[in-house]
Amino acid sequence: MKKVIAVVALVFGVVFSANAQDKMMKNDKMAKEMVSTISLEQTPGEFTQKKITVSEGTYVFEIANNAVDHEVGFVLVPKGKDISKPENHIQTAYVTEVVGTGKKQTSKPTTLAKGEYVYFCPMNPTATDNILTVE
Repeated sequence: MKKVIAVVALVFGVVFSANAQDKMMKNDKMAKEMVSTISLEQTPGEFTQKKITVSEGTYVFEIANNAVDHEVGFVLVPKGKDISKPENHIQTAYVTEVVGTGKKQTSKPTTLAKGEYVYFCPMNPTATDNILTVE
């Protein structure tokens, strides 16, 4: 009798574990599907995209270094805030590593609310009049 109970408990445990794992995988897939990518390219002294308009949502920034001949980065700040103060930067939008010449790097997922944002590279350095509009 103890063996039967142990086998039944084992079967329920395996089934419960498989169902929980399936749910976790579906949740991960849904989360990834809800994140979009904004690809930006830097050339010497500038971003090639000056104005971008997107919908509210969660984005990963992909930054490409096209022949800048040194490492570049990415900074995103709500328009109207002092861009020289790091506390105003949206730090999840920073690339996870500096971007070498001919390479690309991405940021962490960043949720953007409606409004305007300024983006620039302090390492390139690029103009600070690049605008990301979130509708």
